[in-house]
Amino acid sequence: MPGYVITIAQQKGGSGKTTLAAHLALGFRAQGKRVALVDLDPQGSLGRWYMTRMDRDQELCSDLDFTTSSAWGISLECRKLGAANDIVIIDTPPKADSDLRPALRVADLVVVPVAASHVDLWATEGVLDLANRENRETLLVMNRTRSGTRLGAEVGKAAQELGARIAETELANRVSFAETMGQGLGATETGKSPARDEVLSLTAEVAQLLATR
Repeated sequence: MPGYVITIAQQKGGSGKTTLAAHLALGFRAQGKRVALVDLDPQGSLGRWYMTRMDRDQELCSDLDFTTSSAWGISLECRKLGAANDIVIIDTPPKADSDLRPALRVADLVVVPVAASHVDLWATEGVLDLANRENRETLLVMNRTRSGTRLGAEVGKAAQELGARIAETELANRVSFAETMGQGLGATETGKSPARDEVLSLTAEVAQLLATR
């Protein structure tokens, strides 16, 4: 059975797409899954993270493949990677237009990170519209949240009004996510921590959603 494809998409830059892609990959790897990462973003941040990881220790990249692709080539790339991996995760450029559609079209699930701001939420509408046109299921992930803030509550309420599925697990605004990414690692790999718990909880939630397809 071919592996599941998860596309990480958001129109606004700085929403945490690459961090989410890497941490979901590590979360699934912790479940014993073989995972492939595909970087469609010309900025190449996911590739930089992967190469930093490989330079640190090649064993860290076992059961974790990486490649780049163009939008037009993503379908073929996913067929090849899906045959050898349980999960394929695509990190896309920050835009919502026709170039994004091929990555949405191949997805079993489109995961949309939403940082705790109204601007990020507004940008989400374009991604949801494109995903709906491709008849793809979406999951909003509230990212960089700050518990107990009025802004966070407002954005969360507004997200619900979009009518999209929202993950129960939120990723808080934690320094450990940025620090570990710069080291080619993830927050799941530095011992027990709230960040690790959040990633593993979100991964379990995504896995359960994929299993129902």
